[in-house]
Amino acid sequence: MLLFQLQAKGWRGKLMARSDLLVSLVKAGASGDRSTLTTTVEAIVADERAKSHHILADRLHRALASVPVTASSELRRTGASGRDFVIESEPRVTLSNLILTLPAERLTRQLIEEQHRADLLRAQGMQPRNRILLSGPPGNGKTSLAEAVAEAIAVPLLTVRYDALVGAYLGETNARLARLFEYVRATPCVLFFDEFDAVGKERGDIHETGEIKRVVSFLLMQLDQLPSYVVVVAATNHAELLDRAVWRRFQLRIDMPLPSRDSAAVLIERFFEMWPEPSGMTATAVATQMGPSSFADIYEFCQNIRRRHILSQGSETLRGVLAQELRLWKTRIRSENDGTSPETTPPAPRRPQSDTTKARKRIRTLT
Repeated sequence: MLLFQLQAKGWRGKLMARSDLLVSLVKAGASGDRSTLTTTVEAIVADERAKSHHILADRLHRALASVPVTASSELRRTGASGRDFVIESEPRVTLSNLILTLPAERLTRQLIEEQHRADLLRAQGMQPRNRILLSGPPGNGKTSLAEAVAEAIAVPLLTVRYDALVGAYLGETNARLARLFEYVRATPCVLFFDEFDAVGKERGDIHETGEIKRVVSFLLMQLDQLPSYVVVVAATNHAELLDRAVWRRFQLRIDMPLPSRDSAAVLIERFFEMWPEPSGMTATAVATQMGPSSFADIYEFCQNIRRRHILSQGSETLRGVLAQELRLWKTRIRSENDGTSPETTPPAPRRPQSDTTKARKRIRTLT
């Protein structure tokens, strides 16, 4: 009986200790007290490990590292947190899915290895590289490469939202940039700036206002202060517009050109392997007839052939659909970035401005 009473008291004591920890956890989270929150979670993690609950302990530790804590009063004062300026997504593209040039693949694999073995580098007083600049025509895998890097190092992909980041008032963009970088510093991630020239333009451009120059200067300072576990991937279609100081901030600069005929044939062959019947042509022959094209164009071309074949419900063969689509392909309107002469066809209708274009113009109008 005495033994039972002692065991019961011990059980109640542990329950009270766990209750105190939970109460402390809630209070720290509500008040934004990062120090108390960290101490409390670490105590719970230690308790779970003592019980051999290693999976739960690991999940708690990752959760602590991934969730930034901001005081509620601060959130009310600023009106938005850094999370409002990014789109978080779970990466699904792998490096093996991509068709890269040899230099691009080698440099990317180097960065991934350095991130995986960062502890070894830090033990020798070095940091892994964490800033990549991708340059090349649109549709050639810059966004996909950023996603593949995030997938390889098992971190979320955070894509910057320029429509939310760029403000209409003097100094507002810098204030939002500060909140953005404060947020990303809280957890390992890949921070992706698409169309980076929207915020990294050359400060010496006489046509730009003082506001864009202040934004660029502040952005460069924030990039310098990022920890090495935050990988920044910046992509641009217009490398010539970037500020000269921007180039120095990126340890890796990777060219993403239009695919060669052989690279295009590799992508086309992947589609051929998934089609239910022979195409009647080799992938190399199709790539040759298509001429210089981006990976995005080739992907859409092959998708459209399969789409038309499905809708025909057996009345047309894939061989016939492919021949028809190749004839139509040669009459398309081409952009100047295709590297070929435009066809003698009517000009394309004006497309609506993207959020990035609008954001860039909004900065230019500031004084």
